[in-house]
Amino acid sequence: MDRLPVLLGIGSGVVLLAVVAVRLSTRVGLPSLLLYLAIGVLIGESGLGIRFDDADLTQMLGLAALVLILADGGLSTRWTTVRPALGLGVALSTVSVAVSIVTTGFALHWLLGLDLRIGFLWGAVLSSTDAAAVFSVLRGLGLGGRLVGALELESGLNDAPVFLAVVLLASTADLSWTDPLLVVYELVTGAVLGAVLGRLGAAGLKRAALPATGLYPLATLAVCVGAYALVQSLHASGLLACYVAALVLGNAALPHREGTRSFAEGLGWLAQIGLFVLLGLYVSPDRLLDAIVPAVIAAAVLLVVARPLSVVAAATWFRIPWREQAFLSWAGLRGAVPIVLALVPLTTGLQGARELVDAVFVLVVVLTLVQGTTLPAVARLLGLAAPPVQEIEVDAAPLESLRADLLQMTVPQGSRMHGVYVRELRLPEGTNLSLVVRRGASFTPQDETRIQEGDQLLVVATATARDAAERRLRAVDRSGRLARWRGDAGREDDGGSRPPR
Repeated sequence: MDRLPVLLGIGSGVVLLAVVAVRLSTRVGLPSLLLYLAIGVLIGESGLGIRFDDADLTQMLGLAALVLILADGGLSTRWTTVRPALGLGVALSTVSVAVSIVTTGFALHWLLGLDLRIGFLWGAVLSSTDAAAVFSVLRGLGLGGRLVGALELESGLNDAPVFLAVVLLASTADLSWTDPLLVVYELVTGAVLGAVLGRLGAAGLKRAALPATGLYPLATLAVCVGAYALVQSLHASGLLACYVAALVLGNAALPHREGTRSFAEGLGWLAQIGLFVLLGLYVSPDRLLDAIVPAVIAAAVLLVVARPLSVVAAATWFRIPWREQAFLSWAGLRGAVPIVLALVPLTTGLQGARELVDAVFVLVVVLTLVQGTTLPAVARLLGLAAPPVQEIEVDAAPLESLRADLLQMTVPQGSRMHGVYVRELRLPEGTNLSLVVRRGASFTPQDETRIQEGDQLLVVATATARDAAERRLRAVDRSGRLARWRGDAGREDDGGSRPPR
């Protein structure tokens, strides 16, 4: 009990320092993971002297954090954003992974003299991209919807096949021709069960009249984590099931959906902070000097050869322009996931596993410095960057006894809803804009009231009209009063991107 205040104090101090590091990383244009890793190293055995070298516990906590990060990624991913890039995203997370493993394995076998199976293991560990690392740099670049959707899907989907490949290659058993079939089975089963569990969870949450608003985020996250646990126990891909279930839940018309997303985002940040600090604490700086040369060689192979070839192999089928392919090649940032995956062979006692962990740690730092600092410049050089446009956020609170929903939204800067008269919203029957809050003052709008940027709107809709009202509001936000004439009818299958101005 005497140690509890000390441990809680250290934990709160680390979290507060990490939160400040997020702002610092945004200003300097670096992924915050580098600062989190640095915090872990500073409080480790070479800094404050805290010694932590339990590989099994680190791997277990790392996978637990990864489940929460994937749940956050799925809940915050908009289907309208990723749907146009679904094929490309799936190809990047499967075909690209296979090409990257083979290319990296043969290259490191030739350059570093690694056994071919060990080389493939290095390739598998290094094939996973990291959503937290990618989007902390891409935020604010205003990239096209297809690029953002492809990178978002890739980072959410590729952890599952990469994890299965690492487990197979790190085992002491001989590889069999049935192993690829087993991987396909686990991935397909994980995706299907994740979708089913997500739909069941969404149906239950829609019908449940929970007594407190804060219970909805907890229940939603419990469904995602439960999907991982159940599917993993059935010897299928729990990671993929977790992400797919979260994707389904995040795009369902759930009560307090935006509050749920905010809660998941905060928990995702906490998981990232804890994971990166833990990995920095686990790695011993004294051993990293010997890992610099193999790490730099592996980074060069990955950056110059393996990643571009894997992107070409996946993107050529979809006729992606060369500029977008070039950006996808450069945007494959590595984060904490490769370090967690590198711990798998360490726990199996594979020879050379310790060197792999050290090399991957150095490689992640090197690639983050090289790619993270140059991604905005590369986007501008390729003509892909544009002023970012903020989509309207719609939150819903159920009015159970009235069989209605209260929709709340804030009109963002640059929205085409600015200047639109209330009568021009043409909300569906059963829907009414009941209140506008402008610069702290609230009033009841009339048909001739013009909506302005920064307005907070409260819309009351019957349960049957809620979905149609939300789609119409998003359509007007994207395309203005003439949304239907511009081909944006607010249907469920709309791509979600704004037409050119």
